Amino acid sequence: MARRLAPALTPWNLLLLAVALVVALPVLAVLAHIVMPTDGVWGHLASTVLPRYLANTLFLVVTVGIGTLVIGTGTAWLVVMCRFPGRRLFEWALLLPLAVPTYVIAYAYTDFLQFSGPFQGWLRTLFGWSHGDYWFPAIRSLGGAATLITLVLYPYVYLLARASFMEQSVCMLDVGRTLGRGPWRLFAGVAIPLARPALVGGVSLVLMETLNEFGAVQFFGVDTFTTGIYRTWFGLGEQVAAAQLAACLLAFVIALVLLERWSRGRRRYFHTSARYQQLPEFRLHGWRAAAACLACTLPILIGFLVPSGILAQLAIERGDSLLGARFLDYARNSLLLATVAALIAVTLAVVLSYGVRLHDSPLTRTATRISAMGYAIPGSVVAVGILIPFAWLDNAINTWLLAHRGEVIGLIFSGSAFILVYAYVVRFLAVSFNAVEASLGKVTPSMDAAARTLGQTATGTLRRVHTPIMRGSLLAACILVFVDVMKELPATIILRPFNFDTLAVRAHSLASDERLAEASTASLAIVAVGIVPVILLSIAMRRSRPGSDGA
Repeated sequence: MARRLAPALTPWNLLLLAVALVVALPVLAVLAHIVMPTDGVWGHLASTVLPRYLANTLFLVVTVGIGTLVIGTGTAWLVVMCRFPGRRLFEWALLLPLAVPTYVIAYAYTDFLQFSGPFQGWLRTLFGWSHGDYWFPAIRSLGGAATLITLVLYPYVYLLARASFMEQSVCMLDVGRTLGRGPWRLFAGVAIPLARPALVGGVSLVLMETLNEFGAVQFFGVDTFTTGIYRTWFGLGEQVAAAQLAACLLAFVIALVLLERWSRGRRRYFHTSARYQQLPEFRLHGWRAAAACLACTLPILIGFLVPSGILAQLAIERGDSLLGARFLDYARNSLLLATVAALIAVTLAVVLSYGVRLHDSPLTRTATRISAMGYAIPGSVVAVGILIPFAWLDNAINTWLLAHRGEVIGLIFSGSAFILVYAYVVRFLAVSFNAVEASLGKVTPSMDAAARTLGQTATGTLRRVHTPIMRGSLLAACILVFVDVMKELPATIILRPFNFDTLAVRAHSLASDERLAEASTASLAIVAVGIVPVILLSIAMRRSRPGSDGA
């Protein structure tokens, strides 16, 4: 028995277990509050607002899931399998909405489409209408929130669907064509079933992001679990009830993860050829080509170009009056937090992936799965799960100091930026881990053996052999985490120290006060930073198309 346990207790494996425990702490803290008494608060929530939280959250999940599936899958099929004007441009431009956070697009379209906005003003001028003469859909509504979230999140499905369509077996598609199937029958009868695992994975990512959404739904006045957690904690001051709401939201996430695993495990899909061949392409002419262009243009136009143009115009005409020193403080806070969190997340990702490479066992695989689960947990749940133990720790330290030294030193952990960085690392460690693991997996094991025979230790091999090879992937992982932290809102609002605001918090606070024009400056800065990963993804997509003829 001792021989079996000894290999599992190496320094690398102990480090993996420590990282897994740190990442799992917020979830454990939330789950520990499920059975705690709430003095009737939970009963009040369950009988008044909980049904509304549940109904609105379900509506968003179903609507956004269907919308992103239709847009992402349809556009991916068009750019991969069809030839029409502008196809190469649409290949990467369809990713641009990823640069726009959902709360930013909500601010932009609210200013543009509300009654006092330019669009309705233009309609009244054109037709001579006045108030009450016409009906216009309310942008600040549950349907409006679902629509805007769909326009921002569909690239998740598009990315995975496009990759799946490109990798599909040419033999299967050729058989479909010989049986007389046109492009649309081939799409529905052959390509979609083969791409099903990728589509399920993309929609699962979308639904997790939808459950995490806070800024847009709060701005639109839509009650969901995320807004309910914030209101219960800060409005009612009920820590236990907020944790129990977070546990309900966590149950949603667990159900989605299990559904995705079950769906993926029921069937298997295989390619019939290991050799790449140029995929059959359908040339579109006339109205079909125009329809394909329109189908690809609308998501880019509505999801990126229009809101970016609105923000740019607002920032130029009536931007933030505090564009000087204080705005630079907000930018500095955002950049500092994002940089520190990205460096820590990438470092831990290297430790996790290299630890599994050294000792691939059920123990290490379980530890890495636990460490990478943070991305599936909404930011509000992570925030509540972190704030509970660290607030207790701060109170315990100050109580001991008061009793033994007659003084208190304030909130060491829960009142500092440390807790924010911790939340970001827990939330986005999976982003860096996936990138680092994929890069490390491409390094042949013979390099490890050669380095060890030359006297290098495991740490020396990582530093002198693997790190230089993975430099590009490490930089890409760092940038992805950096941008995610810049856009993150729910955990930042809940955990930020007093008088410590970021660009995301500044934009949200101004928009909450209906100062949308002033919020445009911070919002536009966030969008500008978000374009960086889109450029990286575009480059990767261009390189990933084997046999591309440059058309």
